[in-house]
Amino acid sequence: MKHAFVFIEVFGCEGGIQSYIQNVLESYSKVAAQKKYAADVFLLRDAKRDHLLKNDPAFRYHYLKSSQPSIERLKLSSALITSLLRQRPDHVFCGHINLAALVAPLCHLLKIPYTILTYGKEVWYPLSGVDKWALQNANRVWTISRYSRDLACQANQVPQEKFDMLPCVVDGGVFTPSSPPQVLLNQYQLNGAQVLMTVARLWPGDIYKGVDVTIRALPKIALVFPAVKYVVIGRGDDQPRLAQLSADLGVADRVVFAGFVPDDALVDHYRLADVYVMPSKEGFGIVYLEAMACEVPVIAGDDDGSADPVQDGRVGWQVPHRDPAAVAAACIEALRGEDARCNGAWLREQTLSKFSAPALVARLDELVQPVSL
Repeated sequence: MKHAFVFIEVFGCEGGIQSYIQNVLESYSKVAAQKKYAADVFLLRDAKRDHLLKNDPAFRYHYLKSSQPSIERLKLSSALITSLLRQRPDHVFCGHINLAALVAPLCHLLKIPYTILTYGKEVWYPLSGVDKWALQNANRVWTISRYSRDLACQANQVPQEKFDMLPCVVDGGVFTPSSPPQVLLNQYQLNGAQVLMTVARLWPGDIYKGVDVTIRALPKIALVFPAVKYVVIGRGDDQPRLAQLSADLGVADRVVFAGFVPDDALVDHYRLADVYVMPSKEGFGIVYLEAMACEVPVIAGDDDGSADPVQDGRVGWQVPHRDPAAVAAACIEALRGEDARCNGAWLREQTLSKFSAPALVARLDELVQPVSL
């Protein structure tokens, strides 16, 4: 079978979507090696220098980056039309709704099945024009969580049965449990403390992450755990507001703004945590998987995509995401460590059984089977 993937950007920048797509491509490569598949991969904003190419017979990459966005679009249109006419792929995977206005009409005209990959907010609200038509007429729609599926269905009148779950995964070989590094305990002055942690962008537009809610919960938590501290990993323009909130509540000495932490240092930071807390509104929330793979209990929101990684509360706490009292109660319960959801080895096993690279390979193998028009 021959396939085509069309993405905006995969290798030229870092981000959650980019990491997810890289995992999908790596999984496809493993499936392709077994099934003798091959794929053309069109990259709108990537240049060859952005991608450390591996000798992978599964893929032929088309790098279309230009100094002008309009030229990139023209190059993508030309390359894609040529490939569809000459190669006649069995299926096209459109990597973002913002590319659907190009991909969907071509596939419709040439009678080639297509799937649209969705991630979260970009399809949670009513689309217009060709984008909505493309989503409604796709043969399949892949998404990362039931929450994202349900919002997209409701907003854009797409039948639920068109959707397939293709969740995020965690690398269990990277995110592993271990003792907290003493150098970090010293750096953040955490010796003897019970440590809560959040990893999130601190942007004014990302207040939904719930860092401010957790700060508001700290006074109640401190009544039970006087040595509690809250480590916030991430950077952004909202940090001054959060720091002022901490001061106003008298908990500034308990909140550690660690700033940006590079990916290769992140696992050691997770190992500092007794509880990972992010009462958020997520499309999925890979950070929960990362924490649980490190055997750290997690607290998430109760009405978002985090229901999938925390398995509807079976492996983590679900709380109303703007309720400091509920967050405080969950943190206290988790810090006590008496609940089954605090069993680190079990958390890790349950997480990797559903959200690991082998699980993604198996799921992708199911999804790239032939689809009839």
